[in-house]
Amino acid sequence: MSTVVIHGEGLGKRYRRGLQVDDGLRHALEDFVRSPIASLRRKKEETFWALKDVSLEVKEGEVLGLIGRNGAGKTTLLKILSRITRPTEGWAEIHGRVGSLLEVGTGFHPELTGRENTFLSGAILGMSKAEIERKFDEIVAFAELEKFIDTPVKHYSSGMYVRLAFAVAAHLEPEILLVDEVLAVGDINFQKKCLGKMGDVARAGRTVVLVSHQLNQIRRLCHRVVWIDDGSVREDGPTHEVVSAYESAMLSGDHATGLQRSKDARAQFLRWEIAEPGCSESHVLSSLGPVTVNFVVELAERVTNGEHGVALFDAERQLMWARAAQNLSLEPGSHVFTHTFPSLPLRPGAYQWQVSLWDDGEMLDQWDCIPEMTIATEIHQHYMDEWNGILNLPSEFSLGNKRKSDRTAANRI
Repeated sequence: MSTVVIHGEGLGKRYRRGLQVDDGLRHALEDFVRSPIASLRRKKEETFWALKDVSLEVKEGEVLGLIGRNGAGKTTLLKILSRITRPTEGWAEIHGRVGSLLEVGTGFHPELTGRENTFLSGAILGMSKAEIERKFDEIVAFAELEKFIDTPVKHYSSGMYVRLAFAVAAHLEPEILLVDEVLAVGDINFQKKCLGKMGDVARAGRTVVLVSHQLNQIRRLCHRVVWIDDGSVREDGPTHEVVSAYESAMLSGDHATGLQRSKDARAQFLRWEIAEPGCSESHVLSSLGPVTVNFVVELAERVTNGEHGVALFDAERQLMWARAAQNLSLEPGSHVFTHTFPSLPLRPGAYQWQVSLWDDGEMLDQWDCIPEMTIATEIHQHYMDEWNGILNLPSEFSLGNKRKSDRTAANRI
């Protein structure tokens, strides 16, 4: 059983908003004497919770992703875990040597050179001078700063800063690595190097907590994802499920209901669900096997020459699939339109069904189904984003011995 190396319970962090830095004690007393009630109310309004009642556990060797909107509280949580910020309430335990990269050049002294900062960072992590020397050439080569390693880091560009900062944090072998949006800075080649290095760190059995808005990177690296929303944990679970739910919420504007529709129509689609495979969430598809989707429609009048259309769109409103069933005869009442697929091998993300019903060329109802469908299956895609296609097809690869097969063919002749 894996050991829990990060344990947080009821973590909360309260900040004050809009502080007047030039107001001293005299100004505060004057305000209170003039209007004590307004002064107290103003002080109360200046506080807000950046993080509220967050509890989590991270096990040894686990790669945990933190996702959420800007300002949701992800960075605040990392700062608490890295002991930069003290929580207002709750507590956290960290078991192991922590390396953190929360901002570009965190912990670097601007007057020191890249070489000196490397040794300083290593010492802060608890590394001996011999250990740092053993890793030093590898760090400099990774950061591609051989010509500038003896230059004070205050003269570095932001890209040079982040290259050295990441190289130090990843190579000095902390048992726990906390990373906040480091891949948002730097060119595409360096980002790929960072991804590869974090993969190496994870495979070495070390623990990683990663904050990133680049969801494909989260999918690729993380075993589990925690979605932070408005300072609290909204979802915590398998990567593909939580990331897909987050994407769906962002694309739909986080609204759970659609526009109000007329109740006096001859027909109205009421709801939809993924009937098979059975799942606790009826709008989330998490397997690549057979799929059955039901659409429920209520008819106020008889349909004599009906046509039912169904279409599936991706998040960018690109048509994935469509079909029509014709010559339908339906009595008034509730009906279930069922569509069965051997598989829906689409890459993970948010999708939307559109259903319609016609009678003798007259449209009775058309509905963009709410909520959207979330595809949360495992990824069977190329590791490079630019080679990710629409389909998420599992496949097998084998490598044969060509010479052996040639000899076999010759023997058959």
